[in-house]
Amino acid sequence: MEVILELRGVSKDFPGQRAVREVSLDIERGSFFSLLGPSGCGKTTTLRLIAGFETPSAGEIWLNGARIDRLPPYRRNVNTVFQNYALFPHLTVRGNVEFGLRRAGDAAERVHQVLEQLQLLEKESRKPAQLSGGERQRVALARALVLAPDVLLLDEPLSALDPQLRKQVRAELKELQRRTGVTFLFVTHDQEEALALSDRIAVMNAGEVEQAGTPQELYQKPRSRFVASFLGEMNWVDGAGIRPECVRLSCEEGRPGTITHTTFLGPHQHFTIRLEGGEVVTAQVPARAEHSAGEAIRVSWDKADELRFPT
Repeated sequence: MEVILELRGVSKDFPGQRAVREVSLDIERGSFFSLLGPSGCGKTTTLRLIAGFETPSAGEIWLNGARIDRLPPYRRNVNTVFQNYALFPHLTVRGNVEFGLRRAGDAAERVHQVLEQLQLLEKESRKPAQLSGGERQRVALARALVLAPDVLLLDEPLSALDPQLRKQVRAELKELQRRTGVTFLFVTHDQEEALALSDRIAVMNAGEVEQAGTPQELYQKPRSRFVASFLGEMNWVDGAGIRPECVRLSCEEGRPGTITHTTFLGPHQHFTIRLEGGEVVTAQVPARAEHSAGEAIRVSWDKADELRFPT
């Protein structure tokens, strides 16, 4: 696949702090790429560096084979969807979407196409206050996409939505990216969101990229304890990491322990078990499993499922 966006050793210093440390990334054209990490890890600063809202202290940013890190934002063919959407409250849906195209000869046709693509034609005369959270997000996306950016930058755009709506809009966002073929660069602290949406993910920590790869690679073959712990739940027993779904419960085989807590989660259950040595592990098992708190149990797992990292 062709690389559309490249970061080469990019760093950003603020007074008394290095927010981004020598980040190097290749992002392929037409992909859905996510920057994932906890608050303060440098992911939003990295996005702002690409957008042109910040200038790198070191390194280079290349878009479509041209260096852009010294260009002003309006000369970079990228567009940003912000966390709060930044819609104009006095403008209609159509007015918001066509705002950046007022001097374009084909503005009306392009706006109509994008509104149709995002299923907003029936809402085009409404103002943001008359829309749902998911509809407002679609308007923000339409306003960005109508300018035909090479890369669409999304700064935690789902964080303001309630959990049920987030799942719905998440599916719409992935389908939209697939239909348009536009490269999406998505910033999130939500690991489930990143795993569900992304073709590739870069996990960031303390300003650095800990690991980049496909969701499957990062989840199944993490290269550090941080990545293993941040992407999903992890048990740490005898220096090895074990995913809860790899833990087996039995009355006959394995290490003895006691169930201390049970959580029913619909299709599966979580059990918390305190082993005889004092270690605590969690197990994810089918919902039909019948165990209760206070019950003696034995736990085991396959050696092949253990994850070990250098100390």
